[in-house]
Amino acid sequence: MVLLLQSRPAMTAAELARELEVSERTVTRDAQALSEAGVPVYADRGRAGGYRLVGGYRTRLTGLARSEAEALFLSGVPGALREMGLADAASAARLKVSAALLPSLRDAPDTAAQRFHLDAPAWFREPETPALLPVLAEAVWEDSRVLARYRRGDREVERRLEPYGLVLKAGVWYLCARVAGSGSFRTYRIDRFGAAEALPERFGRDPDFDLPGFWAEQAERFARSILRAEVVVRLSPEGVRRLPHAVDPLGARQALDGAGAPDAGGWVTVTLPVESEEVAHTQLTALGPEAEVLAPARLRERFAADAARAAGLYRGTDG
Repeated sequence: MVLLLQSRPAMTAAELARELEVSERTVTRDAQALSEAGVPVYADRGRAGGYRLVGGYRTRLTGLARSEAEALFLSGVPGALREMGLADAASAARLKVSAALLPSLRDAPDTAAQRFHLDAPAWFREPETPALLPVLAEAVWEDSRVLARYRRGDREVERRLEPYGLVLKAGVWYLCARVAGSGSFRTYRIDRFGAAEALPERFGRDPDFDLPGFWAEQAERFARSILRAEVVVRLSPEGVRRLPHAVDPLGARQALDGAGAPDAGGWVTVTLPVESEEVAHTQLTALGPEAEVLAPARLRERFAADAARAAGLYRGTDG
């Protein structure tokens, strides 16, 4: 109630009751209790009346620079908070921070919201919230062990997990957890959980565990693990520029780092790690005439056939 009154000149009992989801009688009783506790709340009667705080009474967050105050309102992705069941907690936190800010910083929530919007899901896919996400999010907050069933291939396994953290990557939620009793940390896609039950027992967190560092290591390891094949490609200067946008960035970086000196025309030959020949065909097709596949022979023949078909189509159009 105090935070609401700090953020507005005055509020009627009906407005406070609606905001706080209580009865007007409760508002009246709580206002009296606040007054008796030394908080200067008083009520004006009449059409323009309502509850207000005397003499600009407020609690303030001091020492915050404008950029720091604005950054507070960018510290979460609204959709992600909603999916984890934390939207109400985030809204209450924003209200408390807004009410406690100095008057000169009171517009920080609006200036941040109108300049930055964080939209986590990837393009061209409808984001789906895993049904078990709120259960796992609460277990992460409470450091509660979880008994879970997880789909692995065509079978389902049961695991007793110690959930350390959640990661949202391109619209997909992952759980970073330690298998109870093993000491090893693993990553699980939350939409592959068949069931998850928070247990009454809690676990002690490893103080050395670093969620961002663990995720970065896991992500790079995964990216390297799927690049199981190699193709040799000759690239024009434009092809070199476009390669990181057409293939896996890790593979492109590795290929370009190991490239030899360019020839007289500026073309370079690289050995490119790829997931498979099929994936390489799809990705390198986007480079068109800026890339020439040299090996393996079967993939080169496929590109040659594509080029012949394309040339035939355009010759037919010209004729």
